[in-house]
Amino acid sequence: MKTVVNLTRESVVREIGSVLDTYSYHPYQETFVIPELRQELINFVISRIPCFYNEEFDREFPLQNIIKDCPIEQKFPRSPLEHKLHLQNLIHQGIFAIMQDKSAWINHHLSGTVEPGCEPSQWFG
Repeated sequence: MKTVVNLTRESVVREIGSVLDTYSYHPYQETFVIPELRQELINFVISRIPCFYNEEFDREFPLQNIIKDCPIEQKFPRSPLEHKLHLQNLIHQGIFAIMQDKSAWINHHLSGTVEPGCEPSQWFG
């Protein structure tokens, strides 16, 4: 039985999580926990890389079969390290583009958020 798997989306989502872990919680991680903004970041990255699909046969994904039909200008860099760095660079660009484009909305949305342990105590009140 054949199953179509979107390998690009899976790797992008996983890498976004890794990259966001290197950012501070406020405002970056806090911002991209919002489903609409996380999806916008995913779309930003995926729209800038070749989206490829592969038919899954016994869970084997030979790279030469995945990219053989892509035009040469859309292929990923050849080495896995180059591919990972390219993907991380796109994620960083997306984070900054979205933060800049939606800064007013993000500031408004996050301004009402109080971090645990940072709320004034009502003990003496």
